[in-house]
Amino acid sequence: MRNGHRPANGLRPVSIEYGVQPHAGGSVLIRMGQTHVLCGVSVEEKVPPFLQNRGQGWITAEYGMLPCATHGRSRRETMSGPSGRTHEIQRLIGRSLRMMVDLRLLGEHTLRVDCDVLNADGGTRCASITGGALAIRMAIHKMVQQGKLAAMPPLLPVAAVSVGVVGGQPVLDLEYSEDSAADVDANFVMRRDGYWIEVQATAEGAPFRPELFPAMADLATEGIRRLFMLWEQEGWRG
Repeated sequence: MRNGHRPANGLRPVSIEYGVQPHAGGSVLIRMGQTHVLCGVSVEEKVPPFLQNRGQGWITAEYGMLPCATHGRSRRETMSGPSGRTHEIQRLIGRSLRMMVDLRLLGEHTLRVDCDVLNADGGTRCASITGGALAIRMAIHKMVQQGKLAAMPPLLPVAAVSVGVVGGQPVLDLEYSEDSAADVDANFVMRRDGYWIEVQATAEGAPFRPELFPAMADLATEGIRRLFMLWEQEGWRG
């Protein structure tokens, strides 16, 4: 039995707090169980050099884990530079969030999403993507209110969940104790229209049977759709 008597297809309790950073273009504190991530968006009136004079915007992300987010204090990466893991995660977040809007409708603006992990208990990159998408929606809405954009562009929500195989059984939304014991660890990113954005799956110790993958994908689809339902209940109008 999983912690909290969760079934194999159960999400951890999810809560979303909006406007945590009033100086940000948009900000969200997302809690998925004991994983808590603060996502804040800064709006810059410029784009990277490779996009200058092309009339389109850009979305990028930075990710970091605070020193006391895990059991043992981790050193701030400002002291040593981002690790390979950090680079990989923030590139994943950026790629995922760019899929939710037509960048040509943002003008020459950069939306920089900072994802800071306050507490880590598995699935931090998935929580960062899910919370970052909501923070971007807030930031774009604020840009319209401020006259930086003429109208709200169409948005397609993006969300992510983890799935793993623990003790031979596929399970949804792994917490750390499950993640560390998983035979397979995967992250799934999906858009509201049902299209996959990215899938990362890794066998831990030994290869896994191909027939396990469809079961994992089905769990991920179910979990992500439930996240979208939560957003719609809270007034998502993308």
